[in-house]
Amino acid sequence: MANLLIVAHAPSANTRQMAEAALAGARENAEESVEVRWIPPLEATADHVLNSQALILGTTENLGYMSGALKDFFDRIYYPCLERKQGLSYALYIRAGHDGTGTRRGVQTIITGLKWRAVQEPLLCRGEFQPKFVEQCRELGAAMAAGLAAGIY
Repeated sequence: MANLLIVAHAPSANTRQMAEAALAGARENAEESVEVRWIPPLEATADHVLNSQALILGTTENLGYMSGALKDFFDRIYYPCLERKQGLSYALYIRAGHDGTGTRRGVQTIITGLKWRAVQEPLLCRGEFQPKFVEQCRELGAAMAAGLAAGIY
């Protein structure tokens, strides 16, 4: 069975809706061959990553950078996963109050070092919260699970 891990920081009701939508979308398309889990970044471990075949990362934009929780996650999993998870497929969504460019750059710098493979451009949910952000996260989760189930990644 393949494992899709969602590591998403959700400090507000809106960001929680986004993470839950990614999880629901993934579970709707996971079929029986994919197990889907959402684990907050402060609880996710290197073992969770090592046992996953794909990841969805979710973060807020905090002072033009990723959330401290997601950065802490990367700090803890980086070296244990560096050699063993090269080529890991991932997708990223960012809840950005501004433009999200610093957040995107920060995450992608770490991901480049890990040699993970993006399956699509990051989903940037910019500006005031909009209900469409929830639907976009649901679609992201669905696409990741379907791709994993089909063996695309």
